[in-house]
Amino acid sequence: MHQPSPPGTAGAPPSSVLGLNTYLMYATGKAARRRLTDTLAAHGLRLWHLTILAMLDEAGRLSKGDLATRLDMNQSDLTRTVTDLDAAGYVECARDAADRRRIEVTLTPAGRHALVRLQADVSSTEAELLSVLDQEERERFTALLRRVHVQLEEGRGAGGPVPRPAQETAVDCA
Repeated sequence: MHQPSPPGTAGAPPSSVLGLNTYLMYATGKAARRRLTDTLAAHGLRLWHLTILAMLDEAGRLSKGDLATRLDMNQSDLTRTVTDLDAAGYVECARDAADRRRIEVTLTPAGRHALVRLQADVSSTEAELLSVLDQEERERFTALLRRVHVQLEEGRGAGGPVPRPAQETAVDCA
């Protein structure tokens, strides 16, 4: 016969699962992503929008193919997302003068301004998520997460999934 859960434990995973770092990373990441999604949705954007804006801010003008490759993003998803950003005035798309098949994407001043606002809101969300940690613990947590992330990313090239080559398409942003 099924025993009811003690008060305050409904929906809690088994304690043995809470001992698995992989489960904790998954569950914590899922909760963090929900909060980040809510923060971005308040601006009418999604995580890929933020990621593309940040990549263009950091790297400058990039072709759609280069963006897709750098972000390991499906070309059709990238095109849809860039189209959204273009419609919002956050990016501009232009054909490469040297190769008319290539579409170059550039961050606009409005896109840069939106990115600054987004980063401020995302920082507030992150501060809320990590409020249980003091500053030294946050810095250590970030360093450890970054180290695991780098190792996992490097592992993709050695026995991990083979990255898909991006295909350039002659499609405008809109």
